[in-house]
Amino acid sequence: MSWKDEIEELRKRRELARGMGGPEKLARQRAAGRLNVRERIDQLLDAGSFREVGSIAGSAEYDAAGALTDFKPANCVFGRGEINGRTVAVVADDFTVRGGAADAAIIEKQIQAEKMAGELRLPLIRLIEGTGGGGSVKSLLDMGASYIPFNPGWDQVVANLERVPVVSLVLGPVAGLGAARAVSSHYSVMVKGLSQMFVAGPPVVAGIGETVTKEELGGADIQLAAGAVDDAYATEAEAMEAAKWFLSHLPDSIHEPPARGPVSDDPARTDPRLSEIVPRDRRYGYDMHAILRSTMDAGSVFEMGRNFGRSVITALARLDGWPVAVLASNPNIYGGGWTAEAAQKVTRFVDLAETFRLPVVHFVDIPGFVIGTQAERAGTIRHGARALSAIYQATTPWCAIVVRKAFGVAGAAMMDHTRFRWRYAWPSGYWGSLPLEGGLEAAFKAALAESEDPDAMKAELNRKMSAVTSPFRTAERFWAEEIIDPADTRPLLTEFARLAAPLREPRAQPPRYRP
Repeated sequence: MSWKDEIEELRKRRELARGMGGPEKLARQRAAGRLNVRERIDQLLDAGSFREVGSIAGSAEYDAAGALTDFKPANCVFGRGEINGRTVAVVADDFTVRGGAADAAIIEKQIQAEKMAGELRLPLIRLIEGTGGGGSVKSLLDMGASYIPFNPGWDQVVANLERVPVVSLVLGPVAGLGAARAVSSHYSVMVKGLSQMFVAGPPVVAGIGETVTKEELGGADIQLAAGAVDDAYATEAEAMEAAKWFLSHLPDSIHEPPARGPVSDDPARTDPRLSEIVPRDRRYGYDMHAILRSTMDAGSVFEMGRNFGRSVITALARLDGWPVAVLASNPNIYGGGWTAEAAQKVTRFVDLAETFRLPVVHFVDIPGFVIGTQAERAGTIRHGARALSAIYQATTPWCAIVVRKAFGVAGAAMMDHTRFRWRYAWPSGYWGSLPLEGGLEAAFKAALAESEDPDAMKAELNRKMSAVTSPFRTAERFWAEEIIDPADTRPLLTEFARLAAPLREPRAQPPRYRP
């Protein structure tokens, strides 16, 4: 006696499941320029490494004799596989089955995918396309009743933000709970022209009097500018490569430190060009990205969220092979001043570094918070104070390079000053409670008004104040720990990374992470 017939049926069911939504729906997916769910998994993972869980879950039909006549797979595919030999968990929506909406075992499969990642301590990659929620309005007729809304498995989604690296790739139209899953991650990516994301799609939005296309409502440009997603790429393949690059800087879970990568760049390398990169005229900007490329390991800088809060740069990189989180001012946008959006970006990035114990390198050129009526309407000081709180609550090793300006409350956000101040200043450093350019007129307003020669008086005050604000005067009093030749920045940072590496121990209580 054998189980030949049952094994044959198992093979049949697996084959039917691999047919996804059927030839017509697959052809429609291909015509839209998007890969199907299994093509995506094959492209993402090392060849032959995927081990599916729940491969024959779905809805079946039987004849009077109990024989299988039809089978529709659940529109969620999940399992584990490898990326460059590293095991990860993957959960993917199948848009060819009811547009990715809830169907058959999809809810429980998504929940189990989240649990697998969290409990096995595996990085999680979500390939999202569709709603992934409670189904369509038509499904209420099938159930015969409505229900009070709840988000199935949301406890696991929240818990994983504090357990394992989570990446979401938005690969087609995504709405409702699918959109919430997309943004509830450490790194989220869209595909330009192919993916859109919204709370509700155009047919629903039409109910409030707005007639828009999917792209007009939630295209990549809109979501990037809003900071809802981190990046967007031209193709699905590029989006997947970005996900792999992001994960390469992080550990599998909070229970281990980020691994050291290949050592392919001289840790003692200097760069004399840095000594000339900051202009003497403070009205002009310079290329902070060039500074990052010079000081970090060659080819290791991975910038995130470049389209939101643009006066701040956030990136992952390596120093002598050690992964680090890089926070840097962008003097070409608002002079490096912090907007409400920049402060939100800083908060989330500092939380990422804290969660996965990444040492932080902060390149500082902060003239303060951006001012004016627009800044006040945006609640800049509230968001700024929240960012400052995140920095002062951080316990991961921290090193600041004061490149130029540091003024006011935002300038004080360079680091937690109550800890050991691992801080280096360039000779171009310029700091205080208020920039000389604006503070002079305010401080000597009455005297300048009464002066017979206000211009001459102002020039003399400028001369005296320039001497007082010299970075060397600050260093004399040990208010600046060390002033360095900019050319020597990389060797000092690689030393910081080596000394900080043993300090990246997991915390007894992981920090709270909110998307």
